[in-house]
Amino acid sequence: MNPSELRGTAEIEIRRLEPAEIEIRRLEPAEIGQHLDALAGVLEDVVAGGVSVGYMAPFTYDDARVAFEGFATEVVQGHHLLLAGFLDGELVGTVQVILAMRPNQLHRGEIVKLLVHRSARRRGIARQLMEQAEAEAQKEGKTLLVLDTADETAERLYLRLGWTVAGVIPGYALFPDGRPSATTLLYKNI
Repeated sequence: MNPSELRGTAEIEIRRLEPAEIEIRRLEPAEIGQHLDALAGVLEDVVAGGVSVGYMAPFTYDDARVAFEGFATEVVQGHHLLLAGFLDGELVGTVQVILAMRPNQLHRGEIVKLLVHRSARRRGIARQLMEQAEAEAQKEGKTLLVLDTADETAERLYLRLGWTVAGVIPGYALFPDGRPSATTLLYKNI
């Protein structure tokens, strides 16, 4: 191998070792349309991976796109916040905060649909999405957040972030393949 070939190999190895750039940001209504395909792709992947996030198999990309078109409407109406996680410029994760509650619940919000594409997991994206979701909810005047999860890995993340378990409901949700799942309810004062 000549020196220039060796140098090229070394540069490739160095690039592989550099940390990926993660960006978390709140998507404004005007920009959601340009990210619908990627958002749908993340949701489709998460459901295909067997995670209980409200959808049953078979679940297609078209189904996921319709779901995110509905979420986009909620954002436009001011009922939801939609955050996206980008890894090296590619949208690979998302989370939502439901803002619109009943009149006696205006102080609280609900975290829903924390989704990270399987190819981008174990890089801190879910943690950063949650931290930003909490900060954005606080900016919106929320002092209490609630969520539910049927995923043990997600539950461990929430506990590390200071969330408190309120209880567990057996058989509350179904996995995409139809199996029943216990669901853990959590809350956090922010």
